[in-house]
Amino acid sequence: MNLHTLKSPEGSRRPKRRVGRGTGSGRGKTCGRGHKGFKARSGSKIKAGYEGGQMPLQRRLPKRGFRPVRKVEFQEVNIRDLERCRGAVEFNPEVMKEMGLVKSQRRPVKVLGDGTIDRKIQVRAHAFSLAAAKKIRDAGGEVEVI
Repeated sequence: MNLHTLKSPEGSRRPKRRVGRGTGSGRGKTCGRGHKGFKARSGSKIKAGYEGGQMPLQRRLPKRGFRPVRKVEFQEVNIRDLERCRGAVEFNPEVMKEMGLVKSQRRPVKVLGDGTIDRKIQVRAHAFSLAAAKKIRDAGGEVEVI
């Protein structure tokens, strides 16, 4: 058995409907398109969101605010989360991913200053809040921006 010898089971496939082949076929003359109008014309395709001349929904709704195209969405890690991981002394995005502090290594990591720390740690991240960097340095640790 080869791919070119395979056939679909009998009766599983219907023949393609041939329109415009005379009135006796049941699909002659207007070919199932009705009389005149936009959808009867060749090349007609209703665009997404078109509501037949009614003001479309995306134009009726009020527009508010602004969404920046190049917005950087950080994954946030707090000082209290780093303090909870007693086994580690060095923190970087790879270690944080292994410990479950961040979900992805593709998105940048920002360390925030919520919580306290009382031990010396080294933290490498893409960004730090001023409070977080101060708390880590005050505890004798190091802060490095990647």
